[in-house]
Amino acid sequence: MSLVPAREGFFFPAEWHPHVATWLSWPHTEASWTRDRQELMFPAYIDFIKAIAESEHVCINAHDETVMQAANMRLLLAGADMSRITLLPHPTNDSWCRDHGPAFLINPDTNQRMIVNWGYNAWGNKYPPYDRDDLIPVQIAHYRQLPYVTPGIIMEGGSVEFNGAGTVLTSRACLLNQNRNSHLNQADIEQYLCDYYGVQQVLWVEEGIVGDDTDGHIDDTVRFVNEDTVVAAYESNPNDDNYPFLQDIHRELREMRLLNGKQLNIVELPMPNPVVSDGLRLPASYANFLITNGAVIVPTFRCAKDQPALDIIGQCFPTRKIIGIDSTDIVWGLGSFHCLSQQEPV
Repeated sequence: MSLVPAREGFFFPAEWHPHVATWLSWPHTEASWTRDRQELMFPAYIDFIKAIAESEHVCINAHDETVMQAANMRLLLAGADMSRITLLPHPTNDSWCRDHGPAFLINPDTNQRMIVNWGYNAWGNKYPPYDRDDLIPVQIAHYRQLPYVTPGIIMEGGSVEFNGAGTVLTSRACLLNQNRNSHLNQADIEQYLCDYYGVQQVLWVEEGIVGDDTDGHIDDTVRFVNEDTVVAAYESNPNDDNYPFLQDIHRELREMRLLNGKQLNIVELPMPNPVVSDGLRLPASYANFLITNGAVIVPTFRCAKDQPALDIIGQCFPTRKIIGIDSTDIVWGLGSFHCLSQQEPV
């Protein structure tokens, strides 16, 4: 399709909008986790799938028949509700469906949906090959029998955060990075966001957190919890490497105004204690949660800040169950639950 979705009334809804399903891509290579590490992360990954399936369907891209059978066996042995899980033969390179999966748009006036097939280059060509991942949105469009549009530029789902009321939050460190769309400036990027996500306002922060190989995805730092409220990662230790970056983000958030002129309500969300593996600081953040129909699934990191973070998120989502799942082994792959998933709205 060559249409501009926004002109036809399509937009990307907030994550708390009701879902048909959540999409994942089953881990099957050593692209993100070595074989030993992958075995360590699977229990938490399967707990994540079971938590999603409590309130909605889970669709999983499974690389081939062998992967599909292995995934099916793991899920059965774990007691997963297979009536709410669909494994699909969609070849993939890696597991980060937030970034290579489809962006589903809705049109409330016509009750139609469509998919945006953004380009994907593994965060600036850092982890080739990524050719199979780049094809996933079109494969899912065919599976769902939905129309799709291809803007022709690189865009990752973890780099954008929506309030469902015309505003998107993102970071310059990622979207203006020369390793994505070097031919585009900030105004160009904003036009793409407005045209293809159906927003009217783009709000920018500068940076991301230390250890984030995506060049600063917003889903590790700032998340909308309703139309005018965000939780924002906060570091209280001035000696921590993240302290200056997160201080800057909070200052930037305080200066922002929404389309209606309101200031953002900002809820401080503590950062976990540093998670380090083989001398590498990992991008551990409680902000990398997934909102499902019935729950908010939050990564935890075996530290004293886990419960306070869960409590804060719980206060933001009083009608949803708060499910904390240990993400220490998952974040070794440099992402967590939000990075692994992409919601499909009703």
